[in-house]
Amino acid sequence: MTSELAVKGGELLFCGCTSWDSVGRRKGLPEANLVSPTRLRPLLGVDICFVAAGCASCHCVALDTEGRCYTWGRNEASVSCVFPPSFVPFCVLSPCWNVKCVVSLQKGQLGHGDKITRDRPTVVSELSKFKIVKAAAGRSHTVVVTDDGQSFAFGWNKHGQLGIGHAKNEIELSPVRCAVSEVHTTACGADFTVWLTSVEGASILTAGLPQYGQLGHATDNEYNTKDSSVRLAYEAQPRPRPIASFSGETMVKVACGTNHTGSSQLHYNKYCPLSDLFSALTLLFFWFSVAVDKNGYVYTWGFGGYGRLGHREQKDEFAPRRVEVFTRQNVLPPYAVVSAGSVNSACTAGGGQLYMWGKIKSTGDDSMYPKPLLDLSGWNLRCMDSGNMHHFVGADSSCISWGHAQSGELGYGPNGQKSSAVPKKVDILDGMHVISVACGFAHSMVIIDRTNVEDRLEQLDVYDGKAPEEVGAEPVSESPVSQKAPKRAAAKAAAKSNKRKKSKDASESEDEEEISDDDESDDYEEQSNGRAKTSGRGRGKAAGKAAAAKKGAGRGRGRPPSANQSSQPEGKVSTGKRGRPRKTQE
Repeated sequence: MTSELAVKGGELLFCGCTSWDSVGRRKGLPEANLVSPTRLRPLLGVDICFVAAGCASCHCVALDTEGRCYTWGRNEASVSCVFPPSFVPFCVLSPCWNVKCVVSLQKGQLGHGDKITRDRPTVVSELSKFKIVKAAAGRSHTVVVTDDGQSFAFGWNKHGQLGIGHAKNEIELSPVRCAVSEVHTTACGADFTVWLTSVEGASILTAGLPQYGQLGHATDNEYNTKDSSVRLAYEAQPRPRPIASFSGETMVKVACGTNHTGSSQLHYNKYCPLSDLFSALTLLFFWFSVAVDKNGYVYTWGFGGYGRLGHREQKDEFAPRRVEVFTRQNVLPPYAVVSAGSVNSACTAGGGQLYMWGKIKSTGDDSMYPKPLLDLSGWNLRCMDSGNMHHFVGADSSCISWGHAQSGELGYGPNGQKSSAVPKKVDILDGMHVISVACGFAHSMVIIDRTNVEDRLEQLDVYDGKAPEEVGAEPVSESPVSQKAPKRAAAKAAAKSNKRKKSKDASESEDEEEISDDDESDDYEEQSNGRAKTSGRGRGKAAGKAAAAKKGAGRGRGRPPSANQSSQPEGKVSTGKRGRPRKTQE
Protein backbone atom coordinates (compact mmCIF):
# COMPACT_ATOMS: atom_id res chain seq x y z
CA MET A 1 0.00 0.00 0.00
CA THR A 2 1.31 3.46 -0.86
CA SER A 3 1.54 6.49 1.35
CA GLU A 4 0.61 8.88 -1.44
CA LEU A 5 -1.89 8.95 -4.26
CA ALA A 6 -0.08 7.29 -7.14
CA VAL A 7 -1.08 9.27 -10.22
CA LYS A 8 2.16 9.04 -12.16
CA GLY A 9 2.56 5.92 -14.23
CA GLY A 10 5.62 3.78 -14.70
CA GLU A 11 6.96 0.40 -15.80
CA LEU A 12 5.55 -2.68 -14.11
CA LEU A 13 8.12 -5.30 -13.07
CA PHE A 14 7.20 -8.77 -11.87
CA CYS A 15 9.11 -11.48 -10.01
CA GLY A 16 8.06 -14.77 -8.48
CA CYS A 17 6.04 -17.79 -9.52
CA THR A 18 4.12 -17.85 -12.82
CA SER A 19 2.89 -21.42 -12.51
CA TRP A 20 -0.49 -20.24 -11.29
CA ASP A 21 -2.19 -23.62 -11.07
CA SER A 22 0.49 -25.11 -8.84
CA VAL A 23 1.54 -22.25 -6.56
CA GLY A 24 0.53 -22.97 -2.98
CA ARG A 25 -0.46 -26.53 -3.83
CA ARG A 26 2.64 -28.39 -4.91
CA LYS A 27 6.17 -27.59 -5.91
CA GLY A 28 6.23 -26.05 -9.35
CA LEU A 29 8.90 -26.24 -12.01
CA PRO A 30 11.93 -23.98 -11.31
CA GLU A 31 11.83 -22.59 -14.83
CA ALA A 32 8.36 -21.18 -14.09
CA ASN A 33 9.87 -18.77 -11.55
CA LEU A 34 11.03 -15.28 -12.51
CA VAL A 35 13.80 -14.73 -9.98
CA SER A 36 14.70 -11.23 -11.22
CA PRO A 37 12.40 -8.23 -11.78
CA THR A 38 11.04 -8.79 -15.26
CA ARG A 39 8.97 -6.72 -17.65
CA LEU A 40 5.71 -8.15 -18.99
CA ARG A 41 5.33 -7.91 -22.75
CA PRO A 42 1.58 -7.03 -22.77
CA LEU A 43 2.35 -4.03 -20.53
CA LEU A 44 5.43 -2.69 -22.30
CA GLY A 45 5.01 1.05 -22.70
CA VAL A 46 1.82 1.09 -20.61
CA ASP A 47 1.82 3.62 -17.77
CA ILE A 48 0.83 1.53 -14.75
CA CYS A 49 -0.02 3.62 -11.68
CA PHE A 50 -1.41 1.07 -9.20
CA VAL A 51 -0.95 -2.65 -8.50
CA ALA A 52 -2.83 -4.91 -6.11
CA ALA A 53 -2.41 -8.42 -4.79
CA GLY A 54 -2.97 -10.13 -1.45
CA CYS A 55 -0.91 -12.40 0.74
CA ALA A 56 -3.43 -15.16 0.06
CA SER A 57 -4.04 -14.33 -3.59
CA CYS A 58 -2.56 -16.06 -6.62
CA HIS A 59 -3.77 -13.44 -9.08
CA CYS A 60 -2.77 -9.86 -9.91
CA VAL A 61 -4.49 -6.55 -10.61
CA ALA A 62 -2.88 -3.55 -12.33
CA LEU A 63 -4.37 -0.15 -13.20
CA ASP A 64 -3.03 2.27 -15.78
CA THR A 65 -3.27 6.05 -15.84
CA GLU A 66 -6.24 5.88 -18.22
CA GLY A 67 -8.27 3.90 -15.68
CA ARG A 68 -8.08 0.53 -17.41
CA CYS A 69 -8.02 -2.56 -15.19
CA TYR A 70 -5.76 -5.51 -16.06
CA THR A 71 -5.99 -8.88 -14.33
CA TRP A 72 -4.09 -12.14 -14.70
CA GLY A 73 -3.18 -15.25 -12.72
CA ARG A 74 -5.24 -18.06 -11.22
CA ASN A 75 -8.91 -17.92 -12.16
CA GLU A 76 -10.53 -21.34 -12.39
CA ALA A 77 -8.27 -24.38 -12.43
CA SER A 78 -9.58 -27.89 -11.86
CA VAL A 79 -6.80 -29.94 -10.31
CA SER A 80 -6.69 -33.69 -10.87
CA CYS A 81 -4.37 -35.70 -8.63
CA VAL A 82 -3.78 -39.35 -7.85
CA PHE A 83 -2.44 -40.21 -4.40
CA PRO A 84 -1.41 -43.49 -2.82
CA PRO A 85 -2.95 -44.14 0.62
CA SER A 86 0.45 -43.73 2.28
CA PHE A 87 0.38 -40.05 1.23
CA VAL A 88 -3.03 -39.45 2.83
CA PRO A 89 -2.50 -40.08 6.54
CA PHE A 90 -5.88 -38.87 7.79
CA CYS A 91 -8.24 -40.70 5.44
CA VAL A 92 -10.08 -43.98 5.85
CA LEU A 93 -8.69 -45.97 2.94
CA SER A 94 -8.05 -49.53 2.03
CA PRO A 95 -4.25 -50.00 1.89
CA CYS A 96 -4.44 -50.89 -1.81
CA TRP A 97 -6.62 -48.03 -2.97
CA ASN A 98 -5.50 -44.94 -4.82
CA VAL A 99 -7.35 -41.68 -4.45
CA LYS A 100 -8.19 -39.67 -7.54
CA CYS A 101 -9.53 -36.19 -6.90
CA VAL A 102 -10.66 -33.40 -9.18
CA VAL A 103 -11.19 -30.25 -7.16
CA SER A 104 -12.02 -26.72 -8.26
CA LEU A 105 -11.18 -23.99 -5.75
CA GLN A 106 -10.86 -20.77 -7.78
CA LYS A 107 -13.88 -18.69 -8.54
CA GLY A 108 -13.56 -16.36 -11.52
CA GLN A 109 -11.62 -13.66 -9.70
CA LEU A 110 -10.20 -12.22 -12.93
CA GLY A 111 -13.59 -10.83 -14.01
CA HIS A 112 -13.44 -11.85 -17.67
CA GLY A 113 -16.72 -13.78 -17.65
CA ASP A 114 -15.01 -17.18 -17.64
CA LYS A 115 -12.90 -19.47 -15.47
CA ILE A 116 -9.77 -19.52 -17.61
CA THR A 117 -6.41 -18.95 -15.93
CA ARG A 118 -4.45 -16.23 -17.71
CA ASP A 119 -0.70 -15.79 -17.75
CA ARG A 120 -0.83 -12.48 -19.60
CA PRO A 121 -2.32 -9.22 -18.26
CA THR A 122 -5.74 -8.78 -19.86
CA VAL A 123 -8.07 -5.78 -19.74
CA VAL A 124 -11.38 -6.40 -17.92
CA SER A 125 -13.62 -5.34 -20.79
CA GLU A 126 -16.77 -4.81 -18.72
CA LEU A 127 -15.00 -2.12 -16.70
CA SER A 128 -13.80 -0.22 -19.77
CA LYS A 129 -16.51 2.44 -19.42
CA PHE A 130 -15.30 3.30 -15.91
CA LYS A 131 -12.07 4.84 -14.70
CA ILE A 132 -10.69 2.47 -12.07
CA VAL A 133 -8.46 4.15 -9.48
CA LYS A 134 -8.13 1.57 -6.69
CA ALA A 135 -8.26 -2.21 -6.42
CA ALA A 136 -7.77 -5.04 -3.93
CA ALA A 137 -7.41 -8.80 -4.24
CA GLY A 138 -8.63 -11.48 -1.85
CA ARG A 139 -8.09 -15.20 -1.98
CA SER A 140 -10.68 -15.76 -4.71
CA HIS A 141 -12.30 -12.38 -5.27
CA THR A 142 -11.39 -8.92 -6.52
CA VAL A 143 -12.82 -5.48 -5.68
CA VAL A 144 -12.20 -2.23 -7.59
CA VAL A 145 -13.11 1.43 -7.00
CA THR A 146 -13.97 4.01 -9.67
CA ASP A 147 -13.09 7.69 -9.74
CA ASP A 148 -16.72 8.63 -8.94
CA GLY A 149 -16.85 6.51 -5.76
CA GLN A 150 -18.52 3.37 -7.08
CA SER A 151 -17.21 -0.11 -6.30
CA PHE A 152 -17.41 -3.29 -8.35
CA ALA A 153 -16.46 -6.84 -7.42
CA PHE A 154 -16.14 -10.25 -9.04
CA GLY A 155 -15.15 -13.76 -8.07
CA TRP A 156 -16.24 -15.98 -5.22
CA ASN A 157 -19.23 -14.79 -3.19
CA LYS A 158 -20.15 -17.76 -1.00
CA HIS A 159 -19.67 -15.72 2.18
CA GLY A 160 -20.98 -12.45 0.75
CA GLN A 161 -17.47 -11.00 0.41
CA LEU A 162 -18.40 -9.16 -2.80
CA GLY A 163 -20.72 -6.91 -0.80
CA ILE A 164 -23.51 -6.91 -3.37
CA GLY A 165 -26.24 -7.41 -0.76
CA HIS A 166 -26.86 -11.11 -1.32
CA ALA A 167 -25.10 -14.40 -1.89
CA LYS A 168 -27.60 -15.96 -4.28
CA ASN A 169 -24.87 -16.57 -6.83
CA GLU A 170 -21.84 -18.25 -5.30
CA ILE A 171 -19.67 -17.11 -8.21
CA GLU A 172 -19.77 -13.82 -10.12
CA LEU A 173 -17.63 -14.18 -13.24
CA SER A 174 -18.13 -10.55 -14.34
CA PRO A 175 -18.05 -7.29 -12.35
CA VAL A 176 -21.15 -6.54 -10.25
CA ARG A 177 -21.99 -3.36 -8.34
CA CYS A 178 -21.25 -3.36 -4.60
CA ALA A 179 -23.86 -1.97 -2.20
CA VAL A 180 -21.67 0.96 -1.14
CA SER A 181 -21.21 4.56 -2.27
CA GLU A 182 -18.69 7.41 -2.00
CA VAL A 183 -15.84 4.91 -1.73
CA HIS A 184 -12.26 6.13 -1.40
CA THR A 185 -10.39 2.83 -1.23
CA THR A 186 -10.84 -0.84 -0.42
CA ALA A 187 -8.94 -3.78 1.03
CA CYS A 188 -9.59 -7.51 0.87
CA GLY A 189 -9.00 -10.34 3.30
CA ALA A 190 -9.26 -13.98 2.40
CA ASP A 191 -13.06 -14.05 2.41
CA PHE A 192 -14.07 -10.55 3.46
CA THR A 193 -13.83 -6.99 2.19
CA VAL A 194 -13.40 -3.55 3.79
CA TRP A 195 -14.40 -0.24 2.19
CA LEU A 196 -13.42 3.28 3.29
CA THR A 197 -16.04 5.88 2.37
CA SER A 198 -16.82 9.56 2.94
CA VAL A 199 -20.32 8.80 4.21
CA GLU A 200 -20.81 10.44 7.60
CA GLY A 201 -21.11 7.84 10.36
CA ALA A 202 -20.13 5.04 7.98
CA SER A 203 -16.51 5.74 7.10
CA ILE A 204 -15.60 2.04 7.21
CA LEU A 205 -17.83 -0.84 6.09
CA THR A 206 -17.23 -4.58 5.99
CA ALA A 207 -18.85 -7.63 4.40
CA GLY A 208 -18.09 -11.33 4.13
CA LEU A 209 -17.17 -14.10 6.54
CA PRO A 210 -17.21 -13.07 10.25
CA GLN A 211 -15.57 -16.21 11.67
CA TYR A 212 -12.87 -14.57 13.81
CA GLY A 213 -14.50 -11.19 14.27
CA GLN A 214 -12.66 -9.70 11.31
CA LEU A 215 -15.76 -7.73 10.29
CA GLY A 216 -15.51 -5.73 13.54
CA HIS A 217 -19.16 -6.06 14.61
CA ALA A 218 -18.46 -7.58 18.06
CA THR A 219 -19.66 -11.03 16.97
CA ASP A 220 -18.61 -13.94 14.81
CA ASN A 221 -22.22 -14.96 13.94
CA GLU A 222 -21.52 -18.50 15.06
CA TYR A 223 -24.27 -21.15 15.15
CA ASN A 224 -24.70 -24.92 15.21
CA THR A 225 -25.48 -26.45 11.86
CA LYS A 226 -28.05 -28.73 13.54
CA ASP A 227 -29.63 -28.82 16.97
CA SER A 228 -27.99 -32.14 17.78
CA SER A 229 -24.66 -31.32 16.11
CA VAL A 230 -21.51 -29.78 17.55
CA ARG A 231 -20.38 -28.70 14.12
CA LEU A 232 -20.20 -24.91 13.90
CA ALA A 233 -20.85 -22.57 11.01
CA TYR A 234 -20.76 -18.80 10.59
CA GLU A 235 -23.54 -16.71 9.13
CA ALA A 236 -22.30 -14.72 6.16
CA GLN A 237 -22.81 -10.97 5.90
CA PRO A 238 -23.39 -10.13 2.21
CA ARG A 239 -24.44 -6.50 2.74
CA PRO A 240 -21.70 -4.00 3.70
CA ARG A 241 -22.31 -2.79 7.23
CA PRO A 242 -20.66 0.12 9.08
CA ILE A 243 -18.57 -0.72 12.14
CA ALA A 244 -20.51 0.80 15.04
CA SER A 245 -17.46 1.63 17.16
CA PHE A 246 -16.19 3.90 14.35
CA SER A 247 -19.44 5.83 13.94
CA GLY A 248 -17.88 9.08 15.15
CA GLU A 249 -14.45 8.55 13.61
CA THR A 250 -12.97 9.21 10.18
CA MET A 251 -10.81 6.34 8.99
CA VAL A 252 -8.08 7.12 6.48
CA LYS A 253 -6.13 3.87 5.99
CA VAL A 254 -6.91 0.16 6.14
CA ALA A 255 -5.07 -3.11 5.47
CA CYS A 256 -6.22 -6.72 5.74
CA GLY A 257 -4.21 -9.82 6.57
CA THR A 258 -5.41 -13.11 5.22
CA ASN A 259 -3.54 -16.31 5.91
CA HIS A 260 -1.69 -18.21 8.59
CA THR A 261 0.91 -21.00 8.45
CA GLY A 262 0.15 -24.36 10.13
CA SER A 263 -3.18 -24.96 11.84
CA SER A 264 -5.72 -27.58 12.85
CA GLN A 265 -8.42 -25.87 10.84
CA LEU A 266 -8.88 -28.69 8.36
CA HIS A 267 -10.16 -31.97 9.79
CA TYR A 268 -9.36 -34.59 7.18
CA ASN A 269 -11.72 -37.46 6.51
CA LYS A 270 -12.78 -39.47 3.52
CA TYR A 271 -14.73 -36.49 2.13
CA CYS A 272 -11.76 -34.11 2.26
CA PRO A 273 -10.63 -32.39 -1.00
CA LEU A 274 -7.38 -34.32 -1.24
CA SER A 275 -5.94 -32.44 -4.18
CA ASP A 276 -5.16 -29.64 -1.74
CA LEU A 277 -3.06 -31.87 0.52
CA PHE A 278 0.16 -30.48 -0.94
CA SER A 279 -0.56 -27.20 0.78
CA ALA A 280 -3.18 -27.99 3.41
CA LEU A 281 -0.70 -27.93 6.28
CA THR A 282 0.97 -24.73 5.13
CA LEU A 283 -1.85 -22.69 3.58
CA LEU A 284 -4.79 -22.00 5.85
CA PHE A 285 -6.61 -18.73 5.90
CA PHE A 286 -7.25 -16.56 8.94
CA TRP A 287 -8.42 -13.01 9.05
CA PHE A 288 -7.62 -9.70 10.68
CA SER A 289 -7.65 -5.98 9.86
CA VAL A 290 -5.59 -2.89 10.61
CA ALA A 291 -7.00 0.63 10.35
CA VAL A 292 -5.82 4.17 11.07
CA ASP A 293 -8.04 7.14 11.92
CA LYS A 294 -7.47 10.83 11.11
CA ASN A 295 -5.77 11.36 14.48
CA GLY A 296 -3.10 8.75 13.72
CA TYR A 297 -4.39 6.07 16.11
CA VAL A 298 -4.04 2.45 14.98
CA TYR A 299 -6.80 -0.13 15.50
CA THR A 300 -6.68 -3.88 14.89
CA TRP A 301 -9.27 -6.65 15.13
CA GLY A 302 -9.91 -10.22 14.00
CA PHE A 303 -7.69 -13.27 14.38
CA GLY A 304 -5.04 -12.79 17.06
CA GLY A 305 -2.68 -15.73 16.56
CA TYR A 306 1.08 -15.00 16.76
CA GLY A 307 0.32 -11.59 18.25
CA ARG A 308 -0.43 -10.06 14.86
CA LEU A 309 -2.94 -7.65 16.43
CA GLY A 310 -0.24 -6.06 18.61
CA HIS A 311 -2.08 -6.28 21.95
CA ARG A 312 0.54 -8.37 23.81
CA GLU A 313 -1.74 -11.41 23.66
CA GLN A 314 -3.09 -13.87 21.10
CA LYS A 315 -6.77 -13.32 21.83
CA ASP A 316 -9.16 -12.74 18.94
CA GLU A 317 -10.76 -9.30 18.87
CA PHE A 318 -14.34 -9.12 17.61
CA ALA A 319 -14.36 -5.31 17.63
CA PRO A 320 -11.65 -2.74 16.81
CA ARG A 321 -9.14 -2.23 19.62
CA ARG A 322 -6.60 0.56 19.76
CA VAL A 323 -2.92 -0.45 19.70
CA GLU A 324 -1.35 1.12 22.79
CA VAL A 325 2.10 1.65 21.28
CA PHE A 326 0.80 4.23 18.78
CA THR A 327 -0.53 6.83 21.19
CA ARG A 328 0.64 10.08 22.76
CA GLN A 329 3.84 11.16 20.97
CA ASN A 330 3.97 8.16 18.62
CA VAL A 331 0.84 8.51 16.53
CA LEU A 332 1.01 7.86 12.81
CA PRO A 333 1.63 10.85 10.51
CA PRO A 334 -0.63 11.50 7.49
CA TYR A 335 1.92 9.99 5.10
CA ALA A 336 2.27 6.76 7.11
CA VAL A 337 2.46 3.38 5.40
CA VAL A 338 0.29 0.51 6.70
CA SER A 339 0.68 -3.12 5.64
CA ALA A 340 -0.68 -6.50 6.75
CA GLY A 341 0.84 -9.86 5.82
CA SER A 342 -0.29 -13.38 6.48
CA VAL A 343 0.97 -13.52 10.07
CA ASN A 344 2.22 -10.01 10.80
CA SER A 345 1.43 -6.30 10.57
CA ALA A 346 3.55 -3.22 9.88
CA CYS A 347 3.33 0.56 9.79
CA THR A 348 5.53 3.63 9.84
CA ALA A 349 5.19 5.95 12.83
CA GLY A 350 6.96 9.12 13.99
CA GLY A 351 10.11 9.93 12.06
CA GLY A 352 9.26 7.34 9.43
CA GLN A 353 10.41 4.45 11.64
CA LEU A 354 8.98 1.10 10.54
CA TYR A 355 7.31 -1.00 13.24
CA MET A 356 6.39 -4.66 12.83
CA TRP A 357 4.59 -7.17 15.02
CA GLY A 358 3.38 -10.77 14.83
CA LYS A 359 5.44 -13.57 13.31
CA ILE A 360 8.17 -11.58 11.63
CA LYS A 361 10.57 -14.44 10.87
CA SER A 362 9.96 -18.10 10.04
CA THR A 363 12.01 -19.03 13.12
CA GLY A 364 12.33 -17.47 16.53
CA ASP A 365 9.88 -15.88 18.94
CA ASP A 366 6.85 -13.92 17.87
CA SER A 367 6.58 -10.21 18.50
CA MET A 368 3.43 -9.71 20.57
CA TYR A 369 3.50 -5.91 20.24
CA PRO A 370 4.93 -3.41 17.71
CA LYS A 371 8.71 -3.15 17.71
CA PRO A 372 10.90 -0.92 15.51
CA LEU A 373 12.72 -2.63 12.67
CA LEU A 374 16.11 -1.02 13.19
CA ASP A 375 17.52 -2.36 9.92
CA LEU A 376 15.42 0.24 8.10
CA SER A 377 16.01 3.18 10.43
CA GLY A 378 16.83 6.35 8.51
CA TRP A 379 15.20 5.22 5.26
CA ASN A 380 12.39 7.27 3.75
CA LEU A 381 9.77 4.58 3.21
CA ARG A 382 7.15 5.58 0.63
CA CYS A 383 5.38 2.26 0.05
CA MET A 384 5.32 -1.27 1.43
CA ASP A 385 3.40 -4.48 0.99
CA SER A 386 3.58 -7.97 2.51
CA GLY A 387 2.98 -11.36 0.93
CA ASN A 388 2.70 -14.78 2.48
CA MET A 389 6.04 -14.53 4.31
CA HIS A 390 7.91 -11.86 2.36
CA HIS A 391 7.95 -8.05 2.20
CA PHE A 392 8.74 -5.35 -0.38
CA VAL A 393 9.55 -1.72 0.37
CA GLY A 394 10.13 1.31 -1.83
CA ALA A 395 12.52 3.68 -0.01
CA ASP A 396 14.58 6.63 -1.27
CA SER A 397 16.01 5.50 -4.63
CA SER A 398 16.06 1.83 -3.78
CA CYS A 399 13.86 -1.21 -3.57
CA ILE A 400 14.25 -3.44 -0.50
CA SER A 401 12.91 -6.94 0.12
CA TRP A 402 13.25 -9.70 2.70
CA GLY A 403 11.52 -12.75 4.12
CA HIS A 404 11.04 -16.44 3.46
CA ALA A 405 10.66 -17.13 -0.26
CA GLN A 406 10.71 -20.17 -2.52
CA SER A 407 9.80 -18.86 -5.97
CA GLY A 408 12.13 -15.91 -6.52
CA GLU A 409 9.64 -13.35 -5.23
CA LEU A 410 12.41 -11.36 -3.52
CA GLY A 411 13.95 -10.53 -6.91
CA TYR A 412 17.58 -11.16 -5.94
CA GLY A 413 18.38 -12.81 -9.28
CA PRO A 414 19.59 -16.29 -10.33
CA ASN A 415 22.86 -15.95 -8.42
CA GLY A 416 21.37 -14.30 -5.35
CA GLN A 417 20.06 -15.87 -2.19
CA LYS A 418 16.55 -17.29 -2.19
CA SER A 419 15.49 -15.91 1.20
CA SER A 420 16.74 -13.25 3.58
CA ALA A 421 16.04 -12.82 7.28
CA VAL A 422 17.01 -9.12 7.13
CA PRO A 423 16.06 -6.35 4.69
CA LYS A 424 18.30 -6.38 1.63
CA LYS A 425 18.51 -4.21 -1.47
CA VAL A 426 17.31 -5.56 -4.80
CA ASP A 427 20.57 -4.73 -6.58
CA ILE A 428 19.19 -4.64 -10.10
CA LEU A 429 16.75 -1.89 -9.05
CA ASP A 430 19.23 0.21 -7.10
CA GLY A 431 18.99 3.86 -8.05
CA MET A 432 15.43 3.54 -9.40
CA HIS A 433 12.43 5.38 -7.96
CA VAL A 434 9.70 2.98 -6.85
CA ILE A 435 6.16 4.33 -7.25
CA SER A 436 4.24 1.40 -5.77
CA VAL A 437 4.64 -2.25 -4.74
CA ALA A 438 2.33 -5.22 -4.22
CA CYS A 439 2.95 -8.73 -2.91
CA GLY A 440 0.94 -11.88 -3.55
CA PHE A 441 1.23 -15.35 -2.14
CA ALA A 442 4.41 -16.14 -4.11
CA HIS A 443 4.97 -13.14 -6.36
CA SER A 444 5.83 -9.45 -6.19
CA MET A 445 5.11 -6.45 -8.41
CA VAL A 446 6.96 -3.13 -8.53
CA ILE A 447 6.16 0.05 -10.47
CA ILE A 448 9.31 1.93 -11.52
CA ASP A 449 9.43 5.59 -12.60
CA ARG A 450 10.93 5.57 -16.10
CA THR A 451 12.55 8.98 -15.68
CA ASN A 452 16.31 8.74 -16.36
CA VAL A 453 16.31 4.92 -16.21
CA GLU A 454 14.72 3.91 -19.51
CA ASP A 455 18.03 2.54 -20.80
CA ARG A 456 18.41 0.33 -17.72
CA LEU A 457 14.83 -0.89 -18.00
CA GLU A 458 15.42 -1.88 -21.62
CA GLN A 459 18.15 -4.27 -20.43
CA LEU A 460 15.76 -6.22 -18.19
CA ASP A 461 14.25 -9.51 -19.32
CA VAL A 462 10.80 -9.55 -20.91
CA TYR A 463 8.29 -12.27 -20.10
CA ASP A 464 5.89 -13.15 -22.92
CA GLY A 465 3.55 -15.33 -20.91
CA LYS A 466 1.51 -18.26 -22.11
CA ALA A 467 -1.72 -18.21 -24.05
CA PRO A 468 -4.78 -19.20 -21.97
CA GLU A 469 -4.99 -22.62 -23.61
CA GLU A 470 -1.33 -23.26 -22.82
CA VAL A 471 -1.73 -22.33 -19.15
CA GLY A 472 -4.41 -24.93 -18.56
CA ALA A 473 -2.56 -27.62 -20.49
CA GLU A 474 -0.10 -28.42 -17.72
CA PRO A 475 -1.04 -31.89 -16.43
CA VAL A 476 -0.92 -32.46 -12.69
CA SER A 477 -0.02 -36.09 -13.27
CA GLU A 478 3.50 -35.00 -14.19
CA SER A 479 4.32 -34.39 -10.53
CA PRO A 480 6.52 -36.99 -8.80
CA VAL A 481 3.73 -38.06 -6.48
CA SER A 482 1.35 -38.63 -9.35
CA GLN A 483 3.89 -40.73 -11.23
CA LYS A 484 4.67 -42.99 -8.31
CA ALA A 485 1.10 -43.50 -7.22
CA PRO A 486 0.06 -46.09 -9.85
CA LYS A 487 3.23 -48.16 -9.25
CA ARG A 488 2.68 -48.30 -5.52
CA ALA A 489 -0.97 -49.16 -5.99
CA ALA A 490 -0.15 -51.99 -8.38
CA ALA A 491 2.38 -53.51 -6.00
CA LYS A 492 -0.01 -53.40 -3.06
CA ALA A 493 -2.98 -54.66 -5.09
CA ALA A 494 -1.06 -57.77 -6.16
CA ALA A 495 -0.39 -58.69 -2.54
CA LYS A 496 -4.03 -58.47 -1.42
CA SER A 497 -6.69 -61.16 -1.43
CA ASN A 498 -9.09 -61.30 -4.36
CA LYS A 499 -11.96 -61.37 -1.92
CA ARG A 500 -11.61 -57.61 -1.30
CA LYS A 501 -12.01 -56.70 -4.93
CA LYS A 502 -15.63 -57.71 -5.00
CA SER A 503 -16.57 -55.39 -2.16
CA LYS A 504 -14.65 -52.49 -3.67
CA ASP A 505 -16.44 -52.91 -7.00
CA ALA A 506 -19.78 -52.78 -5.20
CA SER A 507 -18.99 -49.35 -3.75
CA GLU A 508 -17.59 -47.86 -6.95
CA SER A 509 -20.89 -46.37 -8.10
CA GLU A 510 -21.23 -44.45 -4.84
CA ASP A 511 -17.69 -43.14 -5.10
CA GLU A 512 -18.40 -41.73 -8.55
CA GLU A 513 -21.14 -39.58 -7.09
CA GLU A 514 -19.15 -38.38 -4.08
CA ILE A 515 -16.04 -37.12 -5.88
CA SER A 516 -17.08 -34.09 -7.89
CA ASP A 517 -15.76 -30.59 -8.30
CA ASP A 518 -18.56 -28.65 -6.65
CA ASP A 519 -19.17 -31.02 -3.76
CA GLU A 520 -15.54 -31.14 -2.74
CA SER A 521 -15.13 -27.40 -3.11
CA ASP A 522 -18.08 -26.83 -0.80
CA ASP A 523 -16.83 -29.42 1.65
CA TYR A 524 -13.43 -27.72 1.76
CA GLU A 525 -15.02 -24.49 2.87
CA GLU A 526 -17.26 -26.21 5.42
CA GLN A 527 -14.29 -28.01 6.91
CA SER A 528 -12.29 -24.76 7.02
CA ASN A 529 -15.00 -22.57 8.49
CA GLY A 530 -17.30 -24.91 10.39
CA ARG A 531 -15.08 -26.30 13.10
CA ALA A 532 -15.49 -26.19 16.86
CA LYS A 533 -13.57 -23.45 18.64
CA THR A 534 -10.43 -24.31 20.52
CA SER A 535 -8.14 -22.34 22.78
CA GLY A 536 -4.67 -21.26 21.69
CA ARG A 537 -5.68 -20.45 18.17
CA GLY A 538 -2.91 -20.43 15.63
CA ARG A 539 -0.55 -22.96 17.19
CA GLY A 540 0.05 -26.48 18.21
CA LYS A 541 -3.35 -28.11 17.79
CA ALA A 542 -2.82 -29.58 14.36
CA ALA A 543 0.46 -31.22 15.30
CA GLY A 544 -1.01 -32.82 18.39
CA LYS A 545 -4.02 -34.24 16.61
CA ALA A 546 -1.94 -35.51 13.70
CA ALA A 547 0.49 -37.28 16.03
CA ALA A 548 -2.34 -38.89 17.95
CA ALA A 549 -3.98 -40.08 14.75
CA LYS A 550 -0.76 -41.65 13.49
CA LYS A 551 0.05 -43.29 16.80
CA GLY A 552 -3.30 -44.99 17.13
CA ALA A 553 -3.77 -45.91 13.52
CA GLY A 554 -0.99 -48.45 13.16
CA ARG A 555 -0.82 -50.03 9.76
CA GLY A 556 -4.02 -48.49 8.43
CA ARG A 557 -2.67 -44.95 8.69
CA GLY A 558 -5.30 -42.43 9.69
CA ARG A 559 -7.99 -45.10 10.15
CA PRO A 560 -10.27 -44.46 13.13
CA PRO A 561 -10.28 -47.02 15.98
CA SER A 562 -13.65 -48.39 14.96
CA ALA A 563 -12.25 -49.30 11.56
CA ASN A 564 -9.17 -51.03 12.95
CA GLN A 565 -11.18 -53.03 15.50
CA SER A 566 -13.94 -54.10 13.16
CA SER A 567 -15.91 -57.19 14.07
CA GLN A 568 -16.51 -58.09 10.43
CA PRO A 569 -15.59 -61.68 9.51
CA GLU A 570 -12.37 -62.01 7.59
CA GLY A 571 -12.77 -61.36 3.92
CA LYS A 572 -16.02 -59.42 4.30
CA VAL A 573 -15.98 -55.66 4.03
CA SER A 574 -19.01 -53.46 4.55
CA THR A 575 -19.99 -51.42 1.47
CA GLY A 576 -22.68 -49.32 3.08
CA LYS A 577 -20.54 -46.25 3.77
CA ARG A 578 -20.71 -43.47 1.24
CA GLY A 579 -17.78 -41.40 0.13
CA ARG A 580 -15.14 -44.14 0.08
CA PRO A 581 -12.47 -43.13 -2.47
CA ARG A 582 -12.84 -44.61 -5.87
CA LYS A 583 -10.49 -47.47 -6.71
CA THR A 584 -7.93 -47.13 -9.46
CA GLN A 585 -8.49 -49.36 -12.45
CA GLU A 586 -5.87 -52.07 -12.61
